[in-house]
This record gives sequence, structure tokens and C-alpha cells, in this order.
Amino acid sequence: MERVGAMTCAVGESPVWCARSGFWYWVDITARSIWRFDQSSGRARTWASTEMVACIALDEQGGLVAGMESGIFAVRLPEEANTAIAEWLAAPSADMAGMRFNDGRCDRQGRFWSGTMFLDPAQGRADGSLYRYSRAEGLSAPVVSGLVVQNGLAWSPDGRTMYLSDSHVSRQLIWAFDYDTDTGTPSGQRVFVDMRQHPGRPDGAAIDVDGCYWICANDAGQLHRFTPQGKLDRSVNLPLAKPSMCSFSGADMRTVLVTSISAGAPEGDHLAGAVLTLDLGVAGMAERPFAP
Repeated sequence: MERVGAMTCAVGESPVWCARSGFWYWVDITARSIWRFDQSSGRARTWASTEMVACIALDEQGGLVAGMESGIFAVRLPEEANTAIAEWLAAPSADMAGMRFNDGRCDRQGRFWSGTMFLDPAQGRADGSLYRYSRAEGLSAPVVSGLVVQNGLAWSPDGRTMYLSDSHVSRQLIWAFDYDTDTGTPSGQRVFVDMRQHPGRPDGAAIDVDGCYWICANDAGQLHRFTPQGKLDRSVNLPLAKPSMCSFSGADMRTVLVTSISAGAPEGDHLAGAVLTLDLGVAGMAERPFAP
């Protein structure tokens, strides 16, 4: 297990691996910044954003697609400047005042998914919804509603099961859905894991080649692996309390990048907000870039 760079993120999230360039990307939500780390040189760089960037995915045409405060954006990171260039793509018809997007990624077909949440999660407002975006169809109507803190998006290796969590202390549930890969439509929502029966709250997730679901157990300092049947078969202890999201990376897809949160971390958590890499002994599924 190693630390990536020396940066400390307030709310580190959404790690993404670009195999073509050998770069890792992730965001620091409340710091309004996007990070890039060059694996070969060990150099890190950051770009500022005018809005909070909550989640990112690679765009197969170049750049990133992101869920931000006011909507979905195309983002470019200019080498000659330290400020990201964001182009508005779409926004929900619902009032986004006091809201922002949160966790997000692409399905196996390249559609971008992300959900909204109220800016102050302590209020426990179930005002969040999950949305699907493609350039051909634009932003969908709410696909799943009544979410407090949307999180944990992931798809099975064949793309036919979608996972979604709500990490708020009042929920702490992970759901599974049947997923129509042709239309991008989830159905048959059911409880996959009740995280109240396990340490930690469900945060960001990733899928391995065995179809198992790895979830960051926020506040518990662990990664949990659940089988496709929802059975906990492994837990890995981390040297920090608030892991936020994990992502498989590297040439063999066996290196896991884990972001974390320093905001609200317990006293004495010296690695709070750090970015870590580790080998879990299993390869992961590559993330599909956003496909127009």
C-alpha cells in the first residue's frame, strides 16, 4: 500500500484511470479542483474549477465529462493554464439551487450517469435523483428519485446489473437493478446490501473481473467486497478512516486507487485526505469512456 503524492484532499472523489496516457484523475469536491497524477514520472498537477466538480469520466473524444453544481459539463484541462475549461451540456429541469451532483460514471455502453444531492447532507433531505446523459438524447428525467446522498454507481461486467447506494446515515443501503443495455433503463430495484449490518457507510464503488462489488466503507476505514449475490466475502483495512471511492487501474488492472476525505476525519487520522494505491490480488473492470 502506497501513498500517491503528498496532496491532502478535503473531499477526494471519483478516481479515473486513463490507460492510453498512464494518468490517474480524481477530484476534490469542496476545493473545486481536478487532480492528475502521471504514473511514469510521479508528477501531480491540479486545475481549479469555478464550480464544485463532484464526479468525472473520460470522454472518448478527449477531455472529461463531469457532474458539477449546476449540471453536466464537458471539461478540458489546458496544459498552459491552471484553470479547467468547462462547457455546459445539460441540467435537470428541477431547481438546482442548494443542490449539486455527486457520484457518477459511465455504463458499459458509454452513457454518463450521476445523481444529485442537497448541499448540506446533515439536513437529510431526500431531494436527490439519478439521471442518465448522452449527447444523442440529452439529460433524462429522474430515473431514481428520493435519494439523500446518491453514491455507489457501478455495473456488472456484462452491464446487465446496475448498482446504486445511498450513503446517508439514515439510509446506508446498496440497491441492485436489472439493466436494459439497449435503452439504458434500470428496473426491479431491490436491496443488494444493507450496510447497517456491516462497518461503515457505503460510498464509491468499483467492480472486479469476478463481478464482485467493492465499496468504500466510509467512517470505518475499510474496503468491502460483496459477491454478485450480496454476500460479504472480504474486508480490507485501510490506514485512514474515510475512504471515499476506489478504482482499478494500471496495465494489468490490478492496482486500486482509493481517494479519501479529510473533512470531518477523526483527530489523529494523519492520512485523512490522502490518495492510496494497493493491490487487492484481483483485476478490475476497465471503465468505459463517455461515448457520444
